[in-house]
Amino acid sequence: MSSLLIRDATAADLPRVVELLQQMSLDEPRESPGPPLPRSYYDALAAIERDANHRLLVLCEGESVLATASFFVVPNISYGGRPHAIIENVVVDAAERGHGVGAALVRHCIELAREAGCTRLSLSTDARRADAHRFYERLGFVASHRGYRLKLA
Repeated sequence: MSSLLIRDATAADLPRVVELLQQMSLDEPRESPGPPLPRSYYDALAAIERDANHRLLVLCEGESVLATASFFVVPNISYGGRPHAIIENVVVDAAERGHGVGAALVRHCIELAREAGCTRLSLSTDARRADAHRFYERLGFVASHRGYRLKLA
């Protein structure tokens, strides 16, 4: 684990990031990995790079991207005007699960949230993902709220 590096994703990482995101699909495929990779992914990364409150992270071992996560700092009026953070799209390559890779990535996000002065770090995970629930609970997360989603597209 000492050779792991967490960094911001680059355009060169996008094909691998999309491949990882596709591993999260429980139903029909939700990503379009190409080739070629659709322009919309590059446009989304460019928007993320312009937003100081949003980061697309990758965890690498050498040149291999093993995991990814989106990290957001959300400006907030409550809690005395202190921000909160959200992590989304946390995915570790299926072959790497159970080796501490995901824990290292999430712990990094926890530290980023602390450094940003956030009051909390929130996430959501599909209700069908019992393994993910256990994973987050081992890291100290508590299932304290009920989430809802309205699918728009």
